[in-house]
Amino acid sequence: MTDLSLLIQSCAAGERSALKQIMETEGGRMLGVARRMLRRQDLAEDAVQECFVLLWRKAHQFDAERGQAKAWIYTILRNRCLTLLRNAHPETALDPAEAEEASDDAILEIAYNRLERTHDLRICLESLDPHKRMAILSSYILGYSHGEIAGRMGAPLGSVKAWVRRGLLMLRECLS
Repeated sequence: MTDLSLLIQSCAAGERSALKQIMETEGGRMLGVARRMLRRQDLAEDAVQECFVLLWRKAHQFDAERGQAKAWIYTILRNRCLTLLRNAHPETALDPAEAEEASDDAILEIAYNRLERTHDLRICLESLDPHKRMAILSSYILGYSHGEIAGRMGAPLGSVKAWVRRGLLMLRECLS
């Protein structure tokens, strides 16, 4: 297992091999998260590339005492994805000030409230129980894994997986 904290510190010291090792360790997963958030391969690749550039430039700002290295990396990625979404779809995007200062729950609420009340997706989301809706929105808007959602919601991993799976089945049925 790779210690991402040490690799980020090595990046701050200018060691390019550390950045390469982070890419090899996390790159595929990061691309998957970006692809889920952006729903376009080209934008996802751009987001991951920009994330690695920012990681290299800001590695000196990482403080292991303030949080985990993986969370720091994925926060950079999530912010890049939100920026790309805002630029790609300005009519549905978050205001830049809202995105920078909003908590995850606020981002989910803002994104959900941006759907028109008569929009089929909103109507179907409203039919889900709150746990399923929150799990699905956390996955698709914030790009969180099932494990991250379970941690945020304080729920067992198996329950979160079931909520997402069953919720998506219900959405598919509702939207068809």
